[in-house]
Amino acid sequence: MKALIIGGGGFVGPYLAKHLTEDLGYTVTVTKTEKETLNLDGVGIANLNILDKEQIKELLVNEEPDYVFHLAAQSSVAYSWKNPSLTIDVNVKGCANLLDVLRELEKKPRVLLIGSGEEYGHIKSSECPIVEDNTVRPGNIYAATKACQNMLGKIYADAYGLDVIMVRAFNHIGPNQLPMFVVADFCKQVADIEKGIQPPVIKVGNLSAKRDFTDVRDVVKAYALLVMNGRRGETYNVGTGNAVSIQEILDRIVSMSECEIKVEVDSAKLRPVDVPIIEPDITKIVDEVGWHPEIDLNETLKETLTYWRSK
Repeated sequence: MKALIIGGGGFVGPYLAKHLTEDLGYTVTVTKTEKETLNLDGVGIANLNILDKEQIKELLVNEEPDYVFHLAAQSSVAYSWKNPSLTIDVNVKGCANLLDVLRELEKKPRVLLIGSGEEYGHIKSSECPIVEDNTVRPGNIYAATKACQNMLGKIYADAYGLDVIMVRAFNHIGPNQLPMFVVADFCKQVADIEKGIQPPVIKVGNLSAKRDFTDVRDVVKAYALLVMNGRRGETYNVGTGNAVSIQEILDRIVSMSECEIKVEVDSAKLRPVDVPIIEPDITKIVDEVGWHPEIDLNETLKETLTYWRSK
């Protein structure tokens, strides 16, 4: 099988490429932006501007993949508040370009569109855990763009018969994630404190919010199973099914250090709107494709902290 990972220069792409090549024996090509540096063993690398339809068409015609994983995104909620235009361009226009090119192709691959649990937004307490057909009420710019991407995927699947599957992935974490994301941020700060390059104070945002955290290595296994066995036009939650507070995440990470660490709220880390709890029901993906998370949260936190200690 031949797979194309669009937007593989970020956190998830290298993990997905490794799983597809080493565990499943696929031939894989990964795209990146011109500014990104990406070195992956046994994987083809191509530059791609997701806002250029002609580039997308040329790539797909040349590659003729069986599966396409669409990871290209501006994926930071915090940054989406600061640069909504870029977030909309990449997440909505980029996806529309891809789907429109696929519609014109003679050989049409199966496509997995990677969305986010943030799409559900302002969830009522009675709606948790959240099922896939729950009403979406996006609470931030990033979430709104991902909800739009999901709608586009459904429309193109129904109107043009494209073999598109949608995912709403909840928070995924692990080594090599950028510190703009909460777990990597906490781990980096603890590692910096241990090295003496930061005072023994961790700067935090809202600690009361509850989120579902899944190891990225489990997440990419879900993606591979879904692109093979998911149903066309359907959306699947990917997560553990168990939300924990950011406070608990912080407490667990701090407990792994022998340093005395204080916690201070940093107003710059607070979002204009923060959804109190986002927790998925994962029954659909478990029942239909047989996926379930395997890696314990503490193990992921420990490995992420070890990664930042080694930097």
